[in-house]
Amino acid sequence: MTTPRHTIHQTSVIAALVDGVYDGETTVGTLRRRGDFGIGTFAGLDGELVLVDGTCYRLRDDGSASVAGDDESVPYAVVTRFTPHHSFTIDGTHTRAEVTAMIDATLGSSNYMYAVRVEGVYERMTVRAVHVQQHPYRPLVEATAEQAVTTFSGVRGTVVGFRTPAFEEGLSVPGYHAHFLLSDRTGGGHVLDHVMTHGEVHVCVGTDLHLELPRSDEFARAHLDPDDLREQVDRAES
Repeated sequence: MTTPRHTIHQTSVIAALVDGVYDGETTVGTLRRRGDFGIGTFAGLDGELVLVDGTCYRLRDDGSASVAGDDESVPYAVVTRFTPHHSFTIDGTHTRAEVTAMIDATLGSSNYMYAVRVEGVYERMTVRAVHVQQHPYRPLVEATAEQAVTTFSGVRGTVVGFRTPAFEEGLSVPGYHAHFLLSDRTGGGHVLDHVMTHGEVHVCVGTDLHLELPRSDEFARAHLDPDDLREQVDRAES
């Protein structure tokens, strides 16, 4: 069966974030008009962004979550209107690496973009958020070196993420990039690792990419093709 057309909307590129372009012209309100599901960050890296069921949350460096206003500025985000194209259940105790391998085994191709939603029960969920940055902005690897890490134990929640093909290196984070939100919507962060005991996995196939580039002087001057870009992204994301 032919995969239906489905658009993923992206604001800026990960290479710009790596180079310290943390101010944006896109807003939360714009993201919510484009989709009901997504991840990103706020101006100055002031919290991790997660969009789920049409509501946008800011995940701060103390592990807390709060609803973000529509006028909040966003320098980087990936969103879509989530439509589950296939779903399955995972039972038993599994690490994050094992869960992503099980998801990969269902995809059929590594050449598309995938939005992945997991409603899970977690023995342990380890997340991070970066401290808010001030001008002049430091590169992302320096900002994330001082990240705050929070571990939740015995919790339920939603993993909101995207699996990006390797050929999008520089545009997005190759492989899996995911944020977590507690089921009561009071906490979460950027997923570092977890141990899951049960999960309902829903996968949305993305065939079309709408990319919006910033029109700022900072973006125009940014160095987006460093020799060690993949290494910097890996260091910043892990």
